[in-house]
Amino acid sequence: MSDPAHIRHEQIHTDLGKRAVVYGGLGEWHPTPMPGVERRYLERDGGEKARRATTIVRYAPGSRYSAHTHAGGEEFLVLEGVFSDEAGDYPAGSYVRNPCGSYHEPFSREGCVIFVKLCQIDPRDTRRVCITPDQYSWNREGANGALVMPLHAHGTEEVRLERWPPRASQPRHRHPGGEEILVLEGSFRDEHGAYPAGSWLRNPPLSEHTPLHQEGCLLYVKRGHLRPAGPQ
Repeated sequence: MSDPAHIRHEQIHTDLGKRAVVYGGLGEWHPTPMPGVERRYLERDGGEKARRATTIVRYAPGSRYSAHTHAGGEEFLVLEGVFSDEAGDYPAGSYVRNPCGSYHEPFSREGCVIFVKLCQIDPRDTRRVCITPDQYSWNREGANGALVMPLHAHGTEEVRLERWPPRASQPRHRHPGGEEILVLEGSFRDEHGAYPAGSWLRNPPLSEHTPLHQEGCLLYVKRGHLRPAGPQ
């Protein structure tokens, strides 16, 4: 019998042409089929085997997930603790992309929290990526003090970390292929509101905004990965 909790969450922020926001600290933790593994939904299209999903997942110490294949690929960023699989250990700050058709059996000895995106990798993007914090190489970008750590790029998609100093601002700009932000530290602001640490935003294709980093922040940013809603 299906779990009613999973049924209730089959359709969350599925319209990629609309702006979506989940504020940090909000949202319930929901059980998975594996004991000790819970998740908080950000976007989801489908049941247990979703067609698309972006989720915060929490592993209790000593918990694991059964071996599985990611037909549509997997991307994750470790937010807390150490996440592991048969390929190695990934401490907080690690960024990993497993291409379409990849297979693993994940677990966490001490417990962890990860940001996970499933079924969102281009099948032509076949390179596995694994970047740990000791491999970070920050680049200064522009005159406003921003530091950027590139994580991945393929086609129009770009993934990176951005560290913004207090009171830094950006001019109004457009995102032809959309933009997605996870606030890792501090608080991010634009004309639509303020987003504390843990907040997730998805701005649709062709959207515009004017960011203001009043308090300073560290962001996970993905751009150019959403299909435009109409002619540009």
